[in-house]
Formats: sequence, C-alpha cells, structure tokens
Amino acid sequence: MSNGPMQAAFIVYSDFAYYKRGIYVHTAGKNEGGHAIKIIGWGIEKGIPYWTIANSWNLDWGEKGHFRILRGRNECGIEQEVTAGLLKA
Repeated sequence: MSNGPMQAAFIVYSDFAYYKRGIYVHTAGKNEGGHAIKIIGWGIEKGIPYWTIANSWNLDWGEKGHFRILRGRNECGIEQEVTAGLLKA
C-alpha cells in the first residue's frame, strides 16, 4: 500500500449486517449483493491475516465505520476486483 488505498468490491452476505468487531469470515446467510469499499491497510491478529477496510455505512457500525476481513483467501470475493491509482508526474 505504498501508493495509497485500494478500491475493491465484495459480496455481502446477511451475516455481515451483524458484524461488530474482529476479523469477519462469512459463516451463514444469503448473498445480499455486491458492495464497494476501500482497503486501507492490513495486519495479523493471533496468527490470522486480515485486511482493514473503510466502509461507507457510518461511524456507529463495526469498528468505528471500519471492519477487518480475512486476507489471503479471497473471502467473499474481496481480492478479486481490486483497483488502485498511481499518479505519474
């Protein structure tokens, strides 16, 4: 991420509406459709790799408007459609 955040899309399942904190992994529920987000970072917690995501729902949702999702396994298709800009002078 040396060039800034990345835009991505992923599949939202109904269990995602109940996300409060932690690393999200889809476990149940139907496909509710796609959703655009911004990947702003990454990390590892207790040996589990994750992406840090800025969501657009509001600051009361998730981790102050953000969420973390499993990294490296294309969880909910999040690693499938990613784009980033690179300005050239």
